[in-house]
Amino acid sequence: MASNREADGRKKGDRVRVLLQNLSGPVNPAQDPLYLGYFWLFNERKYYEAHDILEHLWLNTSGARYRYFKGLIQFAGAFVHLKKHHERPDHPVDKRRLAPAWRLLRLAQANLRPYAPAYLGFDVRAALSLAQAYRTLLEASQFQENPWDPKHPPQLEPPAQVRE
Repeated sequence: MASNREADGRKKGDRVRVLLQNLSGPVNPAQDPLYLGYFWLFNERKYYEAHDILEHLWLNTSGARYRYFKGLIQFAGAFVHLKKHHERPDHPVDKRRLAPAWRLLRLAQANLRPYAPAYLGFDVRAALSLAQAYRTLLEASQFQENPWDPKHPPQLEPPAQVRE
């Protein structure tokens, strides 16, 4: 079983709190800062941190939002794989990350599709289209070329303000 402590000795919950303290920009108090933080971190190309911060919320969620958050976590996870592959394409582990990225994108689509066109202020359709575009590019190259480009990383439009 994986340790709840990271290399720096801090627990994941402590790391999440530090990430939240570092968020900049206006935060809609009607929405959970972990949810909003996911989009900010994703757009900063901090996919692993986006995954972690939303996982913290997901683990304490039940009901309809559970599957939605799971899909967003899988979506970020796919980009963790793509980014790591880009950074170290010849590394023994990282060179095999394209197929797992494709699988996570497929799972993300399956989990997000029921929430389209939009949910909690987020344009789910846009994420589904982005996932499909990356899957198509991976398939077309037979998992030999990484479509992720740090000069043109994917961006997610942060959620619009919603009333619950």
